Amino acid sequence: MFGMKKDKKLDIKKKLKDKAPKIGFLGSFLNTLLIFFLILSAYSLLTGRMDKREEISISELVAGIAAEEVKSITVEGEKLLVQFSDDIIKEAKKEAESSLSESLSNYGITAGQLSQIDISIKKPGGLQFWIIALAPFLIPILFILFFFWFMSRQVRGASMQAFGFGSSKARFIDPADKKQKITFKEVAGVKEAKEELIEIVDFLKNPKKFLDIGAQIPKGVILMGAPGTGKTLLARAIAGEANVPFFSISGSEFVEMFVGVGASRVRDLFKTAKKLAPAIVFIDEIDAVGRVRGAGMGGGSDEREQTLNQILVEMDGFDPHEKVIVLAATNRPDVLDPALLRPGRFDRRVVIDLPDRKDRGEILKIHSKKKPFTEDVNLMVIAERTPGFSGADLQSLMNEGAILAARENRKKVSQYDLIRSVEKVMLGPERKSHIVTEKEKKIIAYHEVGHALVASVLPNADPVHKISVISRGKVAGYTLKLPAEEKSLRGKKEFLDDIATTLGGYVAEKMIFGDTTTGPSNDLQMASALARDMVMKYGMSEKLGPIAFAKESGLMLSPYGAPKKEYSEEVAKKIDQEVSEIINRALERTQKVLLDHKKALDMIAEKLIEVETLERAEYEKLLILNGIEPKKTVKSK
Repeated sequence: MFGMKKDKKLDIKKKLKDKAPKIGFLGSFLNTLLIFFLILSAYSLLTGRMDKREEISISELVAGIAAEEVKSITVEGEKLLVQFSDDIIKEAKKEAESSLSESLSNYGITAGQLSQIDISIKKPGGLQFWIIALAPFLIPILFILFFFWFMSRQVRGASMQAFGFGSSKARFIDPADKKQKITFKEVAGVKEAKEELIEIVDFLKNPKKFLDIGAQIPKGVILMGAPGTGKTLLARAIAGEANVPFFSISGSEFVEMFVGVGASRVRDLFKTAKKLAPAIVFIDEIDAVGRVRGAGMGGGSDEREQTLNQILVEMDGFDPHEKVIVLAATNRPDVLDPALLRPGRFDRRVVIDLPDRKDRGEILKIHSKKKPFTEDVNLMVIAERTPGFSGADLQSLMNEGAILAARENRKKVSQYDLIRSVEKVMLGPERKSHIVTEKEKKIIAYHEVGHALVASVLPNADPVHKISVISRGKVAGYTLKLPAEEKSLRGKKEFLDDIATTLGGYVAEKMIFGDTTTGPSNDLQMASALARDMVMKYGMSEKLGPIAFAKESGLMLSPYGAPKKEYSEEVAKKIDQEVSEIINRALERTQKVLLDHKKALDMIAEKLIEVETLERAEYEKLLILNGIEPKKTVKSK
């Protein structure tokens, strides 16, 4: 405990030192000049007087005494302070060698005249005398000494910063800090990941149980998943459950412009963690320093590679750490160096997927604890409407719902607020100021209904939940399609129906208006990318067969840095032809659907122009009127 308290005090001092403003040489020099001017000003106040008196000559003083206008004279060395009958004080000077009476008698002033004047003599005190006498000599000397002291202090501070340049910048969370403590109860979903990580917690709590049986706990665990899935939150939960010190640092914080600084910071981080062992070291975004070495860029003395080499040595080298578990997070595991992922370093790879419907409901409950809701709120409906949302997206969704309610001066969050926040997170805020003409509104309506109608007719497309011509973010209108049930695998037929649905807006515009606009540009990009993935990544081409031409990682580079192709130009031509054929076949299917249901297309588009937004229930009624059976969806509990 003593060692922990001492390190914590040092850590606090270090934080305060880091927060202290850093002053350059020019700033230090200017500060020194400012202090010098302040000292001169103080000296001028000591030696000079704020109230300047009128100076008179001895002859004027003699004339005043002869005219009986002088009341008193105060002698201060050579200086005479003369008070006249009207109480005005004037200053005069006498000869230093002679007294006042001698000086005045030389001008004809008699002793009788002097007896009528109050004459007093003031002698300066010892301290004041010496200050006045030595000030002209001492002040320059003191200023020079202060200048050298101040500049040496700045140089010493700069040298200390240079020596501390290689120290670790990891953030430390004390296990006794309850405000920052997080446990598994506060992390919803990711059940499989929690089960994998609970063993780490058990080892940190009771390492003897494992060591007695000869078991070795994994030295490193790498968390892999999409952005926002809760990798950092899980790492903090492990530290909170195990009640051990937690060091957190980003991979980019190791890398500096000077070679060797990153490696030094790695050494310092592990050295500090070993002192407080058992402890957890968490490296976020480890792909910043852990990329494959020798990928055609940089040499062996590259700063990033030096940092990676030091991490490898610290995790399993000549001096392996004990009771220090390294957690790392990345959303690009395909670019990591194989030496980093081998057993003995990162033994376990925990994949954190996007939450399913049930997990999304649990995450929404966690983020709704401090929010007052109306009686109509059903979080499972929101969970159903948010497939593909990460935990961070769901947190943002709940926050946006609360903001919408507060903006309208309501005390509770309603279901309508949450539904609107889903669309706001997905597409952006409503652009109420975006004014469209009647012709543009009609084009947008037919475009969106084209998407929706094709999706409703084709058997493998997702059901439509909402159509709108209200602008949001960068889109002028949108069609919200949600899967009836969430799947981890997708088939070729689903891909083909998705491509046909994506082309629905393009075909509808061309069929109704005889022209195309810039609206379907994003749709065409998505359809083309999906068709190319079918051919190159998933092996779904009939002509080319089950061959994957695309690489997951972009690390295969030619000597000139361009991506290296592992297929010939002839194969590339066949790939382009196959992609083109998939798109053309999808266009034919889309055209057939819209021509066969032209009456439904016109009716739904006219209704959409009128109301601007069609929800699922109203849209399905229009489908039934035109003889189209709506698709079944999973009912929310």
